[in-house]
Amino acid sequence: MKRNYKSEFEGFQPEDKYADAQRKVKRLKGFYTHLIVYIVINIMIVFINIRDLDAGESYFKIENFFTAFFWGIGLLVHTFSIFMPNFIFGRNWEEKKIKEFMEKEKSEKWE
Repeated sequence: MKRNYKSEFEGFQPEDKYADAQRKVKRLKGFYTHLIVYIVINIMIVFINIRDLDAGESYFKIENFFTAFFWGIGLLVHTFSIFMPNFIFGRNWEEKKIKEFMEKEKSEKWE
């Protein structure tokens, strides 16, 4: 079976291409905003935790890293959704599945 590799924008009208590009830029801007807020807030948490340390107390306690760790997991998922959207499902996965279901339904209908 020969694979047909299509451009992401093939078959789109210029308005569709522009709207798709706008959507991608908006998602990218949202990611960068998320990243900046993550960095700023976690730096603030570090300074607050350091300020509240008792004399001789170590900063390296597990409770000082909860926010950075769990929020970091969310940021990592956000990163994958922006920069690797086709990693799991591949390019045009939805279209392929729709065609597959339509062909299956068509073949079952005539049996």
